[in-house]
Amino acid sequence: MSFRRLGFIIAAVVEATGAAMFSAAVVAGIYNEWSEARSIAIAAIAVVIAADIARRSFTPEHEMTTREGFAAVALSWIAMAFVGTLPYLVTSSVSGLTDAFFETAAGFTTTGSSIIPDPSQMSHGILWWRALTQWMGGMGIIVLSIAILPLLGTGGVQLARAESPGPTPDRLTPRFRETAKRLWLVYFGLTIAEATLLTFSDMSLFDAITHSFTTMSTGGFGTKAASLAAFDNFAQWIVIVFMVLAGMSFALHYKALRYRDPLAYLRHAEFRLYAGILAAATAFIVIGTWGGNIADTVREGVFTSVSLVTTTGYATADFGQWASSLQVLVVGLMFVGGMAGSTGGSVKVYRLGVLYQGSRADLRRLIHPRGLFVTKLGRDPVPDPIAESIQSFFLLYMFVFMSGTLAFAVFESIAGANLDLVTSASAVASALGNIGPGLGEVGPTSNFAAVPAAGKWLLSFIMIIGRLEVFPVLLLLTRELWRR
Repeated sequence: MSFRRLGFIIAAVVEATGAAMFSAAVVAGIYNEWSEARSIAIAAIAVVIAADIARRSFTPEHEMTTREGFAAVALSWIAMAFVGTLPYLVTSSVSGLTDAFFETAAGFTTTGSSIIPDPSQMSHGILWWRALTQWMGGMGIIVLSIAILPLLGTGGVQLARAESPGPTPDRLTPRFRETAKRLWLVYFGLTIAEATLLTFSDMSLFDAITHSFTTMSTGGFGTKAASLAAFDNFAQWIVIVFMVLAGMSFALHYKALRYRDPLAYLRHAEFRLYAGILAAATAFIVIGTWGGNIADTVREGVFTSVSLVTTTGYATADFGQWASSLQVLVVGLMFVGGMAGSTGGSVKVYRLGVLYQGSRADLRRLIHPRGLFVTKLGRDPVPDPIAESIQSFFLLYMFVFMSGTLAFAVFESIAGANLDLVTSASAVASALGNIGPGLGEVGPTSNFAAVPAAGKWLLSFIMIIGRLEVFPVLLLLTRELWRR
């Protein structure tokens, strides 16, 4: 383990974060919020200068190892979350480090949980920063650095393996840096397309851009207290379409666009499973909430199912008031997530498909002990090492969920909050799956402001664990990672 290489990567990521802060200062200046623009600009300059000095002093001499890649990713995201609190703190938009860190962690991890009751009362500069943190975190600032900054060399592949939101990073070219650039071009292009379409709704240009940031990142931060319910039906349908696209593999988008082959989606086994889950979830929710205006019922059912499955976290309906059976479905959808290679969080459709097919193969082996059964997703066989790593991931994911729920309940009890089990379990499931709202006291019409400080810190780190796919953060706790 080389601490020089670790320091170099962390400093580079922090420097990129500081540079991104300048855009928030510019936006604040455009809207004549001069005091906040000055404060954010000073903070950004200080971060960039300090990080640049640190990066130059940590210049590595050799390539990064796999262990260093995992450690660098986990530590970089934690450092990034701390640095990202500065715009909130220097403008007094959020009081205290605890709330600022929670808001920032929810941003970079694209979770969307918030302690801000009414975002419309915030300045444009801060609203821009909230949305930008989610857009940066969507495809991963590590991948962004690999694509744009010639700092990481071939060691960038190790970072991509640790950070990429899915079982394995899908290369489109032999060089990962070129792959990252192409994925970011798709990401950027879809963001521009959504923002353009949203300007034809009742959204302002500012609302259209910030909601495009938080849709394509499957983040869910909004500019109004009522989330997407504050805008017209046309805006909601546009967001539904782009949430579905954001929950799909960006490598698959690139291939379909590059070769002008829309049927590539239908030939992809994981996409067919993803579409089936969305259709089934929508049907259950629409049937369970049937009544009143049919068009509104269908729209809210589609919106809620897509928002939950893709882990975006937008809301147009208060599913905390639904029947208990539908609330069970809501919690279940928190464990789905989008396709591998999407910006979505949670378990991912690919892993769920492999787990299901692996279970079927195990059952058939019980009946036919001498038979040879191969785990497949569609027509593609899944190599045993990948199937085993998926099983390990799911086991660790559920372990973090259960232990996190227990710890959260204990912290709340000590603080005298007395939150019920539904609130505790859904808050942890939402944080781990990077979703946003939960049920009970942290439902879609509430926020996390009432959660005691210890609970906010716990949920913040659970968000990071979920965003980095569990392994990189848990590896920080192992002795083997730090051995030279």
